[in-house]
Amino acid sequence: MSFSRSPSDRDICPVSRSCRLTISLLPLLILLGCEPSELTVTQLEPPEPGGTLQVASRNSATTYYLDRDNTPAGPEYDLVESFAEAHNWQVEWTLFESTADVLNAIREGNIQLAAAGLTHLPSRDEYLQRGPTHTDIVEQLVCHRDMRPLPRQVDEMAGIDIRVTADSSYAEKLQSLVNQHTGIAFKEDPRTTEILLTEVAEKRIDCTMADSNIVRVVRRHFPHLEIAMNLTSGDQLGWYLPHDQQALANMANQWMESTEGQENIAKVTQRYYAYISEFDFVDLRALNERIDERLPNFLDLFLEAEAETGMPAELLASLAYQESHWDPQAASPTGVRGIMMLTQNTAESLGVDNRLNPAAAIDGGARYLADRHQRLPDSLPEPDRTYLALASYNIGRGHVLDARQLARKLGKDPDSWEDMQEVLPLKADKRYYPQTRYGYARGYEPVHFVQRIRNYQDVISAAIVWTPLEDK
Repeated sequence: MSFSRSPSDRDICPVSRSCRLTISLLPLLILLGCEPSELTVTQLEPPEPGGTLQVASRNSATTYYLDRDNTPAGPEYDLVESFAEAHNWQVEWTLFESTADVLNAIREGNIQLAAAGLTHLPSRDEYLQRGPTHTDIVEQLVCHRDMRPLPRQVDEMAGIDIRVTADSSYAEKLQSLVNQHTGIAFKEDPRTTEILLTEVAEKRIDCTMADSNIVRVVRRHFPHLEIAMNLTSGDQLGWYLPHDQQALANMANQWMESTEGQENIAKVTQRYYAYISEFDFVDLRALNERIDERLPNFLDLFLEAEAETGMPAELLASLAYQESHWDPQAASPTGVRGIMMLTQNTAESLGVDNRLNPAAAIDGGARYLADRHQRLPDSLPEPDRTYLALASYNIGRGHVLDARQLARKLGKDPDSWEDMQEVLPLKADKRYYPQTRYGYARGYEPVHFVQRIRNYQDVISAAIVWTPLEDK
């Protein structure tokens, strides 16, 4: 869904509804002896409790998307829904294909709030109502790593094919560089930043610009993307509203700055960004190659294990990649074996006679993870429950129970993975582990273990369409 307007509307007045109102009333104002500048825009009231908040966004991993279960997710989605819940509002989402479409919808006043990863800019503040900010970013020039020479200074951008999404903050920044330097040129493109990054990865264009949070997410899928340089610093993403939504903007700012709002920002950071590790070109290139070469051999086995245990197939595939890189013959000096790297004792307890048989190993590993998941308290919410189950798979249930008890003593939340990431490493600290039932453990390992699996799961989920067996 999108809205459009004529170029003349955009040139005459960025707030088209107010502009049309001024033009239509101009003869009357002249008769009454009034100046057009005296006209004020009527301010609208926020929704009543129980009412509906109309929100615009766009589909992307850093804004709004549907997950594998067709459930809405994304940083902007989570924040807006929490804001609306705090005021007893329902949210009506309208999705657009591009930043330009979102901005047009705000100009037209067809929505009350835009939550679409928009950079706060003075130029936008002239015709929109600025809302709260929630994410700090820098804008980065991104090229293919094989490009030679890579532009590392602004003066080296001359002669490069640079394309950016239309009506974006990137276009505004590049235009300022064009005005200051000779030879720099760029084109605006109606497609999204994520698509343009794909074009760079496939060598169809030289470079594009993107926010650092988008680059961080997308680069895992396209490891040949290279950050050539940062072109801005200190930018912030946030919400925008039409000019007549001052009261709603005030409410949004108050909520975002409140303790509840800050806690929700922290949750979004933890859920969508904190686990993404430092970029490792070799590791991610190998993962993407093995998704093509090895994973297809085991897709049905992971789906069968999901049907049997309820553990998502892409989670099991990510766990198996972390353990063995999908090598059914994998072995370690410590005696673990197979695609799921099961110990001999664990395999025997699960009835797995041959750990090198991928079907038996995947089934056994899935049942073991499901058991770790089931044994955790019912009070544990998702996704924290799954992360603690993975930690238990890695370090053992006893050490996880120790860490949960230690968390309570330290005033931490044992049901929060964010808190448990801080507590688990204390199992290797001599100030703490003597107090625990099971003693010393390399508690930092499950933290990195879960972090890597979450990272792999994102890449695998984006690359593979997981069709349930009954639909095949």
